[in-house]
Amino acid sequence: MSQRPTIGVLALQGDVREHFSALVECGADPVGVRRVSELDRIDGLVIPGGESTTISRLLSVFELLEPLRERFRDGLPGLGSCAGMIMLASKVLDTRPDAQHLDAIDMTVRRNAFGRQVDSFETDLEFAGIAGGPMRAVFIRAPWVEEAGDDVEVLARVPHGPAAGRIVAVRQSKVIATSFHPEVTGDLRVHQLFVDTVRRD
Repeated sequence: MSQRPTIGVLALQGDVREHFSALVECGADPVGVRRVSELDRIDGLVIPGGESTTISRLLSVFELLEPLRERFRDGLPGLGSCAGMIMLASKVLDTRPDAQHLDAIDMTVRRNAFGRQVDSFETDLEFAGIAGGPMRAVFIRAPWVEEAGDDVEVLARVPHGPAAGRIVAVRQSKVIATSFHPEVTGDLRVHQLFVDTVRRD
């Protein structure tokens, strides 16, 4: 693979531009993904934050749902933030009954687990496998992981407060998911971890 992998960013809804910028700084060539044909040219995929039920509906409208499930089953590296975490889950709580997800990580995720927009917050997290000390994490109507399967590595938990101990970052094989938005803080370490994962694929 090229030293500059081509990484798709699902460009149906959400904070696409911020992920583009982070990926470029980490040595990748990002491309927007809206069509099935665009999946053939990517080495990995980022699913950004946004509104998970809207992303779910648009995946069906653009006929991307099953092709994406198949690519993840075949080993496509992925990174999902906030709503992206929800989309990567195998089971989602507190969502619409018709909502779809991608079954890329064996985990149960609770949507809007921390509360409404007014309950958004920031905190510092210890993130397993990333050097350089604690990472500032921004949570906006964020999910958390209620349960992780045996093959899922827990990368970060909320350190204190009412949600102390809740799982907010995981990895299964080549797929990483965070409850928070690593694309908005200027800290590139999560994106660099993902780009390095894609390079090793």
